[in-house]
Formats: sequence, structure tokens, C-alpha cells
Amino acid sequence: MRWVLRESSAKGVTFTDDAARELVDALGAEMLTIASELEKLMIYAGAMQQTKVELTDVETMVSAAKQRSLYELTDAISLKDAPRALALLHGLLNASEGGEDAAIGQVFMLAKTFRQMLVLNEKKVTDQRAMWQVLWPGFRVAPFAADALIAQARRYRDRSELTRGMRLIARADLELRSSPADKRLVLERLVLRLAGKARDLEPEPVG
Repeated sequence: MRWVLRESSAKGVTFTDDAARELVDALGAEMLTIASELEKLMIYAGAMQQTKVELTDVETMVSAAKQRSLYELTDAISLKDAPRALALLHGLLNASEGGEDAAIGQVFMLAKTFRQMLVLNEKKVTDQRAMWQVLWPGFRVAPFAADALIAQARRYRDRSELTRGMRLIARADLELRSSPADKRLVLERLVLRLAGKARDLEPEPVG
């Protein structure tokens, strides 16, 4: 975030804190991608004759296709459609400029989406108006995905299934950061577990 704020300011454009946070969160802290998207936002700001980039600008411009694919992935997971979830995961990885090295970013985004669903589930949110009240700035959902994410959260009738899913994601994150031989395999295993039945969601014991 500090880098985004510093770089944009040096080029005469002011990012709000929420906009900078959303840019970093949306891209999973992948610096090369952030730099590329920051440049696009600078061009956008110039075309719009504005010197400030707001949260809504980032939500509109940054990696909309990538975010849509992510929500399609969590949709398949919430429907327990493992084959579709695995196919969508492969599509996300193949489309990523970082390839397999983008695995940590994908896990980061999955973690964020599961946290959002947990909040929506706990607050029993059923419409967008209520959603904007319970999700704070910087943690909100892209407008095009709001209804879809509400529907996904409501599929989890047992809150503990979401918390078990978050533990699985945290475990995968630790595994990825320990430099495994095959990062793609770690993600595939994670998605298959998340898209499995509730009894299959418990993490394996740590040796």
C-alpha cells in the first residue's frame, strides 16, 4: 500500500487509502501485476481528468475478469461441484502472468472471499443493502459479484463449514510458503477439499 501511495503521488495522482488497499488486496500483493494495474489506473485518471483515484475506480478498472473467475470458482466450491471448481482453478492459474508463482495470491483471494462469506453468513445478509452495511470499506465486494456472493454465503447452512474451510486455506498458505515441489498440486488439493462434503473439510493433522 505504501508503495502504491508513494508511486502515484510522485506522478501527480492521489490514491485514497481504501483505493490503495483494494488494489493490493485484489491482486494478492503480486508486485509486478500491481505495477501494471497502477499504470493502467494512471492512464484512466488522466483520461477522466481527475487527480484522485477512489475505491470505486479500482473496483471498476482492476482485473474485473480475474475477479469474476474467482467468484465463479467460489460458486463451484459452494455448490460442491469439484470438477468445475478444479477446471476454474486451472483457468485462473493459466491466465495469471505469474503462473504457478501466483499460487499465494490465489490463496489470499480465497481467504478474503471466505472471510466475506463468513461475515455475510453470521449477519444473515440477504440483499445488497444489508451487505454494504456489514462489510467495511476495503473489505467490500466488487459490485458485479454482490448478489452471487450473498447466494454463495447462504449455501453454507452450518457456519462451522466456513471456518473449517478457512483453516484449510490457512494450511495451504503455510504449505505454499514452505516452497513445495509443486504449488499447483497444493492448490488442487485445497480446492478439492473445499468442494468436498463437510466431513472431508477437516485439515490433516500436522506431523
